[in-house]
Amino acid sequence: MRLNAILQCLFFLFCASGISTAVAQASNENIIQINGVVMTADSLRAVPYVTVQVKSKNRGVEAEYNGVFSIVCYKGDTLQFSSLGYRPKEFVVRKDLKGQFFSVIQLLVQDTFYLAETIIRPLPTKEGFDYAFLHWHIPNDQYEMARKNTDVYMLRALAATLPKDGRESQTALLQQQARDAVYYGQNKPMNILNPLAWAEFFDAWKRGDFRKKSNPYVDGQ
Repeated sequence: MRLNAILQCLFFLFCASGISTAVAQASNENIIQINGVVMTADSLRAVPYVTVQVKSKNRGVEAEYNGVFSIVCYKGDTLQFSSLGYRPKEFVVRKDLKGQFFSVIQLLVQDTFYLAETIIRPLPTKEGFDYAFLHWHIPNDQYEMARKNTDVYMLRALAATLPKDGRESQTALLQQQARDAVYYGQNKPMNILNPLAWAEFFDAWKRGDFRKKSNPYVDGQ
């Protein structure tokens, strides 16, 4: 009797495991991976960042910038495609599809919205506009500030008034030391009898390089 009971239990366990294995295999065969691309219906351009969601289920993916997407679902599910500026679209995954992979090209149609006419006025009355035009202070934008900071007269004034910074002072000192090292142990040459130096002096005199420069904004106009 005990042997018969043990054999019956083993038979029932074997049948249950076989049924569960068959159910699992059937469930795995029902799973399918959908790979595809979303494009416009009129010009066949890729639609970026489209939301692909399984209908009535809290699962979905987002397409890439080039419209490519990949999602895993069950055969018989319905995929919903939605994107701002396009009409929503649904795709039904047929139950009779063979295999676990399927490719699709989904086309979306642009959606047109017609809004009511809206008139935007800066001020309610003409008198208010005149007052604002005369008395309002509008701060400079970044373009105007950049234009003022790079103005040629402003840069010339700053170059004439600002002292040298540490880097410029160090460069000038090193250049002076290099010039002194060239004539170390001997007298420096004097250009008082150099005809080329005199010619350069007369040219600078004619150009007005030795005139008094009092206003850096006017010089060089």
